[in-house]
Amino acid sequence: MKHVNVALFVTHQGCEHRCSFCNQSTISGSQKRLTASDVKEACEIAIKSGRTSPTDSEIAFFGGSFTAIDEEYMISLLRAAKEYINKGCFKGVRISTRPDCINEDKLKLLGSYSVSAIELGAQSMDDGVLSLNERGHTAEDVRKASCLIREYGFELGLQMMTGLYGSDCEKDIYTARELIALKPATVRIYPTVVLENTVLAKKLRAGEYVPQSVDEAAKLCAKLLIMFEESGVRVIRLGLHSGGNVEDGYLAGPYHPAFSELCYGEIYLHKMLGALKDRDPSKQYVIEVCQTELSKAKGQRKRNEKALKNQGYCCIIKGNRFLEKYEITVKEN
Repeated sequence: MKHVNVALFVTHQGCEHRCSFCNQSTISGSQKRLTASDVKEACEIAIKSGRTSPTDSEIAFFGGSFTAIDEEYMISLLRAAKEYINKGCFKGVRISTRPDCINEDKLKLLGSYSVSAIELGAQSMDDGVLSLNERGHTAEDVRKASCLIREYGFELGLQMMTGLYGSDCEKDIYTARELIALKPATVRIYPTVVLENTVLAKKLRAGEYVPQSVDEAAKLCAKLLIMFEESGVRVIRLGLHSGGNVEDGYLAGPYHPAFSELCYGEIYLHKMLGALKDRDPSKQYVIEVCQTELSKAKGQRKRNEKALKNQGYCCIIKGNRFLEKYEITVKEN
C-alpha cells in the first residue's frame, strides 16, 4: 500500500524574486495564505485515510521559499506539523526553499521542529541561465547551501529544470552532473512550461523563447534519469504535477500528465532499438522485459510498440519475472 504524504503550499510568500517561469498560484492551484489550522486539518484527513506511516509519510511545505517567510509565521506552521510527528503519525517534515535562503541559524531552527529533508530549487548550475531567468542566486549558492544542509544532517533534495530560457541540452546535462556531485538523496526534474502572467509568457509571444516539445523534453529527461539513477540519486518527480490550475494557466511547453511514463518509455525504446539494430527486420521477435516494468516498456498508450513497427520491426513485448529493471532479451518468434 502506498503511504500518504501531506503536501502543503506556501505560495509566493517570502520570495523577493519573480523568476521568468514562475506563477505559483497556477502551479499550486491556491492563492490562500496557509495557516496552522490548515496544516492540522490536512494531517487529520491524511490520518483518517489509514495510510499514513511513521516511517515513510512526510508533511511537506512546498510552493515558495519556506525559510524566507516571516519567522514567526514559519514557526507556527512547523509547530502545527511537529504535533503530528510527536504523535508518531509522520516521520518528519520536508521543505523546499531557495539556495540563498539557507544558513546555520535557519538549519538549527528547522532541526528543532523535526524537519528532516530540505529541497533546494537549484533549477540550473549555469550562472548565465540563472541570470537570464532572474533567479537571484548563483550556482555557488547551490553548492554552499547543499554542503551546509548535508553537514547538519538533513536529507538533501535538489530540483532542476530543463529547457529554461537561454539553456540547451548540453547545459541541462551539465547541470545534472553538477547536482550529482553534490550527493543529494533525491532530485526532481521539471521541464520548463510557459504559464500565463510570467516573463516567459511575454517572451513566448514576442518570439524570444521557444519551449521544448514534449518529445524533446522526454528524450532529454530520459538521459538525465539514467544519469541520476546510475549515481544512486533517487528521482522522485519527473514533470510538473497535474491538478490545481495548471491546465488553465498553461500556454506552451512540455506539460503532460503522464510525463514520467513518457521518459521511462524513451529509455526502453532506446534499449530495444539498440538490441534490434543488427537483426533481420523481416523476422518477428519477442522482447522480454521485467514483469513489473512491462507497461513502461510498451510506452504510454503502447507508443513504443508503434515506434518499433514504424522502424520496420514486428515485435511482441512481454513480461518476464526473472529480469531486472531495464534488462531486456530479444528472441525470434
